[in-house]
Amino acid sequence: MASTTLISPSFSSSSLLFTKPSSSSSATTATALLSPTNISVSALHFHDRKLSSSFTTSTVTTLTNRRGRRRRRTHFSTHQGMTCSASSLPSALLFDCDGVLVDTEKDGHRISFNETFAERELGVSWDVDLYGELLKIGGGKERMTAYFNQTGWPEKAPKTDEERKQFIASLHKRKTDLFMALIEKKLLPLRPGVARLIDEALEKGVKVAVCSTSNEKAVSAIVSFLLGPKRAEKITIFAGDVVPRKKPDPAIYLLAASTLGVEPSSCVVVEDSAIGLAAAKAAGMKCIVTKSGYTAEEDFLSADAVFDCIGDPPEQCFDLAFCGNLLEKQYVS
Repeated sequence: MASTTLISPSFSSSSLLFTKPSSSSSATTATALLSPTNISVSALHFHDRKLSSSFTTSTVTTLTNRRGRRRRRTHFSTHQGMTCSASSLPSALLFDCDGVLVDTEKDGHRISFNETFAERELGVSWDVDLYGELLKIGGGKERMTAYFNQTGWPEKAPKTDEERKQFIASLHKRKTDLFMALIEKKLLPLRPGVARLIDEALEKGVKVAVCSTSNEKAVSAIVSFLLGPKRAEKITIFAGDVVPRKKPDPAIYLLAASTLGVEPSSCVVVEDSAIGLAAAKAAGMKCIVTKSGYTAEEDFLSADAVFDCIGDPPEQCFDLAFCGNLLEKQYVS
């Protein structure tokens, strides 16, 4: 029987750089954690299988997790892609950008940061593992600042706090320009199922927005060049410094709900990281996680559902009706 590993991620920038992420074995079956006193699903973790709404309970086992809490795990038999009927749909479908729309981090943002550092002759280069740790800090400017605060500022960097803030902003602007060039050349593709799910939402009158800690220009470039202008004109973008506190703070998701004129409880968020999941849940929203390259081993225990990707037929993992189905039930975390 597959086990559940509980991880306690830290979002403090003071101890990120040399700690490798914890690993955990991935489940190979669809499982649901059930409260002993309530049969509502706590979190659905779907891995390595095509799923559907046609599932039946086969066994229920009482488990004791690493925190000493007793849980009941129900195993479901499953068929093809997850499609659930729902009498209502979300008022809004909110997507994170990096890692959700496009798996941009390793071969997109990281490369652009390193090219910027090289141009400025800063003597800095972020390798794959280090960048994975730095991603625990939301926002590129915040990421560079935390790194330099911990490892020491380059000799060419200014000495005062205000000048360093401007220095970081100039680095980030150049990094964004280099990243946008990658996007405009379409060197980084959309993840499977993204365009399909967005089209389904727009056709059903569900509001769609992208909520990201990344620079607004970079996010807009991804939406415009990879999703196309017809979709882009119907998608609202909340990005960069539009809020003073970035994920895991819920501010960006609360701003999106307020601006779109919808209740947070009627929104479904698609995220790929633990900090994004924390932001969505703190905003009072349902959250589906589609794991990305850097986040596969993070703690998603509080998610309403976890998939490897959104997926396209015949490998479709979930659809808009499944998102609506999440809103129809009382999920217990």
